[in-house]
Amino acid sequence: MKTARTVALSAATALVLAGLAGPALANPNKGPGNNNGNPNNGAKMAQAVKVDNVMNHLEAFQAIADDNGGNRAAGTPGYEASAQYVESVLHGAGYTTERQYFSFERFSIQADTLSVLSHTPRDVTNQVMSYSPSTPAGGITAVLAAPSANVQGCDAAAYAGADLSGQIALVSRGTCPFSVKSLMAAEAGAEAIIMYNNTDGMLNGTLGEADEDFIPSTGITRADGQALLAEMGSGPVEVHLDIQTTLEDVETFNIFAETRTGRADNVVMVGAHLDGADEGPGINDNGTGSAAILETAVQLSRVNKVNNTVRFAWWGAEEHGLVGSNYYVRDLVTNDPAELDRIATYLNFDMVGSPNYIIGVYDADESTYPASVPPPPGSIATEKVFTDYFDSIGQPWVDTAYSGRSDYQAFILNGIPASGLFTGADGSKTAREVELFGGTAGIMYDPNYHTPADDIDNVNAEALEIMSKAIAHSVITLAQDTSAINGKRSAGKSGKPHPQESVDTGAAHAGDAA
Repeated sequence: MKTARTVALSAATALVLAGLAGPALANPNKGPGNNNGNPNNGAKMAQAVKVDNVMNHLEAFQAIADDNGGNRAAGTPGYEASAQYVESVLHGAGYTTERQYFSFERFSIQADTLSVLSHTPRDVTNQVMSYSPSTPAGGITAVLAAPSANVQGCDAAAYAGADLSGQIALVSRGTCPFSVKSLMAAEAGAEAIIMYNNTDGMLNGTLGEADEDFIPSTGITRADGQALLAEMGSGPVEVHLDIQTTLEDVETFNIFAETRTGRADNVVMVGAHLDGADEGPGINDNGTGSAAILETAVQLSRVNKVNNTVRFAWWGAEEHGLVGSNYYVRDLVTNDPAELDRIATYLNFDMVGSPNYIIGVYDADESTYPASVPPPPGSIATEKVFTDYFDSIGQPWVDTAYSGRSDYQAFILNGIPASGLFTGADGSKTAREVELFGGTAGIMYDPNYHTPADDIDNVNAEALEIMSKAIAHSVITLAQDTSAINGKRSAGKSGKPHPQESVDTGAAHAGDAA
């Protein structure tokens, strides 16, 4: 990690800290509801982490966004102010914080026009894929072409040898990454690619990173995609696509804080990305995860002693391709592999207050969904910490795909066990999930995902409370004992392992409560 850098408080942030941070910065051992001065077990910690305090942190993030052009994106004043708020709360709770600086290529969209010129002329709302290259100035006018072998367009065979030169590919989401679809369409000769969703709502995706072989790539809704396919069935469909994008090098940072007690060779990492998307204030995505782990850290500071070090991370530039977490893990792999080996498990919390929520647990045992990569040994036991907690309080839960779509990706790719919680983003809620959690079937879990409406008024406080208490319970549980994950036991003396240790890959999944 790089040396911490001192940053002066801006006037706007100082006002936020003065006006909103008071309850969080006050002595946590004082006041009503704080009768457990040492919340050193799961029940006490879940009681100590109160949703009102988590909401106070979200109010601070919202005020910061309001004062900074409506967003808290990485590399912006809103992100800096968000970081200063997090650091101030942590300092008030007795933590020492550290920033880890890195650079990334910030992707910006200047134009995103898609118009149908034939059949029923109209404009179609689209969302340019992050890291899409630009079309030529003024855009492209071309006819649409769909894969003939499979609608996902994930390999050359999908186009059955067809030459798409001078055409724009139209493919479905699913089966493979958006980046692969762009490359395969380019290989077939397409000038650009339009990808339509395979569920309700706008398709909002990323190509992951810049690549000179990509073609201009954008997303549309399933309804618009199906309408275009229907029109193609009765004759060529001509469209005009104008995508203009830029990339610039920007410096940003991760924030870390860790407990003063606990064995140094057995670290429980807890993370959430602090940055929001460029389009809005980013309060559910991911102010909620950031606020929940922040309040957990505050309450954990009241524990007299933990057996294992707990390291909290607020990641930067997640919205630009998981950049901050990838940088952190890659730096350890290159410069300090022994420190990477000391990480017992990683817990990830990205979107835990979705309006049309589910109570989702990353499916490390693949009981419902195949994982994107084989879950590292110990991941099943990490998942079980969450599911056992929910089962113990009678809270329904469902599996959510172990997809690597958030900041746990770099950890699992490097053999670190991981799991986490998720209340849903751009997927569509099922009737069965409505039976379990309420809400509305057939619409997105968060209809405000990556929009200006991702604000404090659209956070579901019930979901946030359920998840915040689950986070609190899981953190203190693993702070005291990771033996089910890696066989390590400790009386809390830093760096001194228990004399009888063995490695255990974790117990089997208890089963999906749904």
